[in-house]
Amino acid sequence: MHETNDKLDASAMAFQALAWALMEESRAERLLSLTGLTPEGLRSSVMERSTQAAILSFLEAYEPDLVACAAVIGVSPALLVQARQELEA
Repeated sequence: MHETNDKLDASAMAFQALAWALMEESRAERLLSLTGLTPEGLRSSVMERSTQAAILSFLEAYEPDLVACAAVIGVSPALLVQARQELEA
């Protein structure tokens, strides 16, 4: 994989993870609570790497969510962790 594609993939994984997290109301509320974001704040900052990293960090904080999300979007949990690290770099 080329480095430029890795960055695009990291953002894409964050968007897929966000979509997964928002599919369940209690998980969506937990995401907002733990990241400190409001729905409006999330909408306005979702393109920022720091917000994308926060979404992936949210998954990392609770391994069952990390594993379940990875399975749904078709990547390994380790790849989601790697994407978060890349977004924070």
